[in-house]
Parts: sequence; C-alpha cells; structure tokens
Amino acid sequence: MGIRTENAKALYLNAIRDGNYVEAITTYSGERYAQHSTPVKDGQAGFIEFFADFVERNPIRDVEIVRAWEDGQYVFLHVVQILNDGEFRYVTADIFDTDDQGRLIEHWDMIAEWVEPTVSGRTQVDGPTEPTDLDKTEANKALVQGFLDDVLLGGNVDNVANYISTETYHQHNPQVDDGLDGFAAFTEQLAADGISMRYEHVHLVIGCGDFVAALSEMHLGDQPIAVIDLFRVADAKIVEHWDVMEDILPEDQWVNSGKF
Repeated sequence: MGIRTENAKALYLNAIRDGNYVEAITTYSGERYAQHSTPVKDGQAGFIEFFADFVERNPIRDVEIVRAWEDGQYVFLHVVQILNDGEFRYVTADIFDTDDQGRLIEHWDMIAEWVEPTVSGRTQVDGPTEPTDLDKTEANKALVQGFLDDVLLGGNVDNVANYISTETYHQHNPQVDDGLDGFAAFTEQLAADGISMRYEHVHLVIGCGDFVAALSEMHLGDQPIAVIDLFRVADAKIVEHWDVMEDILPEDQWVNSGKF
C-alpha cells in the first residue's frame, strides 16, 4: 500500500469518521480538488461546507474501509458507512486521482443504501479484500476492458462466456443472483418489464492484481446512471462482481461538474 492509498484512507477516516474535516482536506488534498460527489461542491471549501453539516446531522459515525488499492495515480476504496447507530447504512465506491506527491486532486464516488436480503445471499461488500496476482494487473485490466467494450457497450451478450467464468461468478449486486444464469435472469426480467440496460461510456478502468474497477455511464430505461463496477479476475475470467450506482441528476441540480 502506497502513500496515495494511505492519504485516501486518512481523508475518509479523519474527516468522516472522526469529524476532523478541515484538517483532513487541507492535509491530504492538493492544489486543486475537483469533486464529482453529487452533493459536494468543488475545492477544499466545498468539502468543508458539506461535512460541517454532515457531521452535525450525523453525530455517530462508523466507517469501515473494506478494500483499498491503487493503480498508478489512482486509488480505489470500497467503504461501508453506518450512521447514528444504524439509522443510515451506506455502501460507497470511491476513486481518487492524485498529484506527483500523492495528494488527492479529484474524487468520484457512488453511494447506495445497504440492502438486506440480497438475491444471491451475499452482501454488497463481502468476499476477498486483498489484491492477489499482482503480476497479472495489466492482463486483467485488458480482460475487463474487453468485456466492457464487447458485451456492455457493444451489446454482444452471446460473447459473455469469453469473459465471465461459466463455473464461478459470485454476484454482489443486490438484485442479481450468482452465475451467468443469474445475470441472464436479471436482464430478461428487465426486458419483460420494458426496461433496457445499456452502457453508454466507460470513463476509466483501473486495477490492482485480480481487482479491476470501471467508472461508467449507463441507462436503465430513460434514467441515466453513474456506476462504479468492481470485478475480480481469476485464471483469465471474471469470477466476482460488485457495483455501486447512482442516478445522474438533471444538470440544473448539479453543484459541481457532474458525476464524471
């Protein structure tokens, strides 16, 4: 784990968990801090304004960083937040960009409510947490990029077994069951309900060993969605999937430059 990951984790724990948001953002961010979190304005001032109110509204805050890794200038975090002794429980996927000193200069996140029970019986965050197969990072990123381009963007669903294991595919999306059969059943149900699911653009793909994350724009029916997908790869096939997604608000409701 490098200084970039340590800085991202420290921002989360010091600002959100401990409430030291002024000290945290001034310590760990760079000369600029571009923000893509839906309710937070750009810059240190925007961060401080949001979390001053957040801390007051949520005096009891528990933060668990489930996964944390970096790929060059980028950091990925997978986090559970429990507020006010369980009044609110959220899953967050975050990506940070950093400068040459490892300070945080840009932030994307998706936040979703905790769901129980899920279709697969798995939680939104359980499963392996530490990257392995570090020597296979680039090959695994290429595999996931191929899946995104061919299947999710290209719509070639008949090619899905070229990328996802037919033997093991653990699913953490609350609405989808394990395996390719679970994925097929979910898409068939959407179609039966008259809802199309289509990926429009993949903005960023990063990885560390067997973990690969993608920041993408998609649509569910007419609703534009921002999503961070996290995949785990083993033996050149995708074997596990997590995601966190948010509706993209109309542009006149944005307080920053938007989700991307």
